[in-house]
Amino acid sequence: MSERAAKITPDDEQDDDQITDSAAPDAATETESAAETETTTEPVTSGAEAVVRALENAGVEYAFGVQGGAIMPVYDALYDSDIYHVTMAHEQGAAHAADAYGIVSGEPGVCLATSGPGATNLVTGIADADMDSDPMVALTGQVPTEFVGNDAFQETDTTGVTTPITKDNTFSSDPDRVGSDVSEAFALAREGRPGPTLVDLPKDITKGETDREPDAPEVPDTYHVQERADPEIVDAAAERIENSNKPVMLLGGGVIKGEASEACREFAIEHEIPVITTMPGLGAFPEDHELSLEMAGMHGTGYANMAITHCDTLIGIGTRFDDRLTGGIETFAPDAELIHVDIDPAEISKNIHADYPLVGDAETVVEQLADAVDSSPEAKKWRAQCQQWKSDYSMAYEAPEDEPVQPEFVVEALDEATSDRAIVTTGVGQHQMWACQYWTYTEPRTWVSSHGLGAMGYGLPSAIGARLAADDDQEVVCIDGDGSFLMTLQGLSVAVRENLDITVAVLNNEYIGMVRQWQDAFFEGRHSASDYHWMPEFDKLAEAFGAKGFRIDDYDDVAETIEEAVSYDGPSVIDVHIDPDANVYPMVPSGGDNGQFALTEDQL
Repeated sequence: MSERAAKITPDDEQDDDQITDSAAPDAATETESAAETETTTEPVTSGAEAVVRALENAGVEYAFGVQGGAIMPVYDALYDSDIYHVTMAHEQGAAHAADAYGIVSGEPGVCLATSGPGATNLVTGIADADMDSDPMVALTGQVPTEFVGNDAFQETDTTGVTTPITKDNTFSSDPDRVGSDVSEAFALAREGRPGPTLVDLPKDITKGETDREPDAPEVPDTYHVQERADPEIVDAAAERIENSNKPVMLLGGGVIKGEASEACREFAIEHEIPVITTMPGLGAFPEDHELSLEMAGMHGTGYANMAITHCDTLIGIGTRFDDRLTGGIETFAPDAELIHVDIDPAEISKNIHADYPLVGDAETVVEQLADAVDSSPEAKKWRAQCQQWKSDYSMAYEAPEDEPVQPEFVVEALDEATSDRAIVTTGVGQHQMWACQYWTYTEPRTWVSSHGLGAMGYGLPSAIGARLAADDDQEVVCIDGDGSFLMTLQGLSVAVRENLDITVAVLNNEYIGMVRQWQDAFFEGRHSASDYHWMPEFDKLAEAFGAKGFRIDDYDDVAETIEEAVSYDGPSVIDVHIDPDANVYPMVPSGGDNGQFALTEDQL
């Protein structure tokens, strides 16, 4: 890890305690020190300094980016700041790292890039944060205002390109206002439904003179978020829950972002309601609890999909009911009345009709429901049925010792070797689904992945951001695929330089595995451009970067190698050669009926 992120040793902790005990200032001294600090703060003299001051006022500790001409004044101002800048190997990696930092910390991650190609390289990461409602602030350099629109060197209409994929988007045009533009962007990124914001910074604006301190990070007066749901609808929804015989709770990513996990857990346990999560909602409810049915959707568990298909009341909280969850709209929860809780009114009835639309903050609305529900539903038979489905559609798998290593075995071994609070990041593909299915998630903010956008290459840079946001005692494990890892593996240079303690397990099947699986199922096995038998030896490549490299070829290597890699204090990469024919099941074909999931290719 970097010096700022280094772990505190026991000796350091003792020294800190001694300092506190022997030299703790009294209240008067603290007041004087605060006043002295305030008066000795260097005044703002430029737009760039105002930008950095805005970030400092917002409590930003880390920023991820790549230096360049148009953003150079901001980097010059960062030189004297306490904000620790992590220079990434590619701007896409900067955006993904900032995105993951926001997921784990709950506070917006910050990424920077220069104009033109720097800004456009951020686009994938910004779009990912927008799809998944992750808090992030992107700062992009821009050519001087007098050159804007003239096709100047490295000019791109960054606000035009990114307006559709940002929550708020500002072209800053005044040195006196630029710091406040950044403050407002930071506030908007985290307020209400989180999302990415962007401020485009022309070079003459950041170089321009100003003595104006940025405003506090507050949202504009015109921005309003409804916190509490309509009491009448809450009462009606509560009555529906009380009279339900087959209720199920469906927890989405909004439960975690809205800090509603604990409220949802208490509600489900008190009323003994089975719980399902979406993929972004992994960790919102402990999967080792008997009420948990785990993840639903295209590659969800059979028992979760059966419960959704046969429930009579579906309590959806913080989910947008996207197509990978629902399959065919007409067959999704066909016999259920839907209670939909979401902070964004645009999501209510967008995909699935809500019988009880509850617009508001997830935690607040769940607490409203908890107060309104007087008696638990009579659902003993329903719970027994859900448990039977768990038995009927077990996620068990075969792992013959004389055959290639199965990926499920590797994921479970990684889970066993780490703590319950370990953070998992992934790329996108088969490995991502195995990481969903065979890791047991018990805590929120421990699952970090690209959901709505499905951006390959997300795994490694997101592990960098997650590592810097995580507690020192939390392991960070990146479960990646060979194709996905290859896209952003230059980030290993960053992990090595910063000495970040992350473990990357590359489930290497020498294919773009999910594409190969679909080609086998739907394209007569024609492997067009999905065969990646030209992959490098990732363990040796890791060593070339300065990381620790490992390789797994058979089951005898798995436990010991994983233990050694996880124990290594620094970045490690395990090149895990898995069964190239392994597929992800259960599977609901795109647009299919969740209750008709396939367990083998023959059933597709």
